[in-house]
Amino acid sequence: MKNKSSSSSSRTSVALPLALLVALLCHGATESLRAASTTSLSQSLTFHASFDHGPDADFGSGERRLFHAPSLKQPRVGKPGLPPGGAVSIGRGEGRTGDALRFHRKAPEVLFFQVEKNFAYAKSNWNGTVSFWLRLDPEADLPPDYCDPLIITPREWNDGALWVDFSKDERPRHFRLGLFADRSVWDPQRRNYDTFPPDERPIVTVTPSPFSRDRWTHVAYTFSNFNTGQKDGVATLYLDGKPQGSVSAREQTLSWEPSQAIAMIGINYIGLFDELAFFNRALTADEVGQLFALPDGLTTVRK
Repeated sequence: MKNKSSSSSSRTSVALPLALLVALLCHGATESLRAASTTSLSQSLTFHASFDHGPDADFGSGERRLFHAPSLKQPRVGKPGLPPGGAVSIGRGEGRTGDALRFHRKAPEVLFFQVEKNFAYAKSNWNGTVSFWLRLDPEADLPPDYCDPLIITPREWNDGALWVDFSKDERPRHFRLGLFADRSVWDPQRRNYDTFPPDERPIVTVTPSPFSRDRWTHVAYTFSNFNTGQKDGVATLYLDGKPQGSVSAREQTLSWEPSQAIAMIGINYIGLFDELAFFNRALTADEVGQLFALPDGLTTVRK
């Protein structure tokens, strides 16, 4: 009995340290993978506006100031800073982390960042990711018009443009990702867009959408094989780290002059907007999920 008891005790004393060692090794491996992934995000980040220190961007290789233009008719005639009149302010402590942009009401002014050197445009084989956060009730907060939280283009919404919007007429409103190549590429006949069959529209539509006044919603989209001249351009919309749909199998040629391209924020938008970021490659689905899960936002990634 004594020998049997000793043997059992010996086995137990060995098993516990081994279990602990395995747990520690697994934890260490997880932490190493997380650190490596965070480093990869950091290396791919080209622009970040946290709005924690005012309206200007925290990080970017180009112009980091936020500008306002008098209207959509003159979107590139801008002055630095928020527009006068109080339609847009910095929401102190209202951000997903820290502060955020708060759009109080519909206003004619247009807010924008310069794209050149901030969004890594490429004339061939262009890939990238756009990320930001929204907090609003689309049904209760938005005016009865199309609303574009973000549109990036040197021209118009249907001519070399990347955008997300809330639709105008549907109830509940649809949330959409639009990826429009040069109009000469996708619509050389310049047809009436309303007559296009749905499968010909380069749009991802989400309904019902998960947006709420009570919580932040993460919006991200990735794109690959733009400006290849082939019908291989693909893009995917994510909400809260989960894919919602894709636009694929079409030519996505966007012939930009980067100095003319701008990222317009909050057109007809009412609500909170935070953590705008651009990456120079299409993040993987896992990386988008990690981006969504960052507890303190991209500020920690940049450190």
